[in-house]
Amino acid sequence: MLAERLEEEWLADFEERKSTLARLRFGVGCAWATRVIAHEYLEPKVAAASANGAAVATSNYRGPDYSFVSRRMVAVLGIIGLHALIIYGFATGLMHNVFVKIVAPIMVVPTTPRVIDRPPPLPTDPAMQRQIPLIDSDLPRFEVENDAAPQAVADVQPTLTQPVDPVVPPPPAVHRVGGGPGKGFPNSSDFYPPAEIRARVEGTTGVNVCTDEHGRLTAAPTIVKSSGSAGLDQGALRLAKAGSGRYRASLEDGRPVSSCYSFQVTFNLRD
Repeated sequence: MLAERLEEEWLADFEERKSTLARLRFGVGCAWATRVIAHEYLEPKVAAASANGAAVATSNYRGPDYSFVSRRMVAVLGIIGLHALIIYGFATGLMHNVFVKIVAPIMVVPTTPRVIDRPPPLPTDPAMQRQIPLIDSDLPRFEVENDAAPQAVADVQPTLTQPVDPVVPPPPAVHRVGGGPGKGFPNSSDFYPPAEIRARVEGTTGVNVCTDEHGRLTAAPTIVKSSGSAGLDQGALRLAKAGSGRYRASLEDGRPVSSCYSFQVTFNLRD
């Protein structure tokens, strides 16, 4: 009962912290608190065993170190800080700026176009020029009379040809496989709201997500089908956000692509 009460209080405090650094400090504090609580339970057991006559090597027993800054804690904090610094450098583009400053820029030297000398034109010979005689306009002209009546010519209707549309072949069929939660996706029981657990509320929520070819979210998840409980719907959205990077991307002809799809999150109590 104590573990459940502490877990509910710590989760409530964790949700109130919005920044990533505040949540990291809170998580480290919770880990230190669990260590202190575990040692607090150990000391009464050792004292009771000594009172009952049990063989306890009290001379070699040392009290637990409750100091927050211990050697192991300093090493853990140092490793966490180093990883946080590396992630921050990649996220803000700091590593790219350092690389640009280290690597010398590539200089592009413009080149002058090459001039090609063309040969001079060949001289023209007047003797080779040929004169073409013009048609004499004084020759007699012959006119052909048409015996057909003008009405007969008017009755002939021209035949119109309809344009034929070119045949466009249909596009090739694309074999598509939809995406969904992949390997290492979080469990829904880790995001079950404590208030809904106490009220024994169960349900299934439909969530729509949009991911890229690497399974990372490209937009905030949305609810497409409510479970009837606002707490369960919020827990499903938190689960969908926490699964970014662990989705299975959609495939088109075996190639991962960006797409949007829906999946269901079920919350049920296991008695």
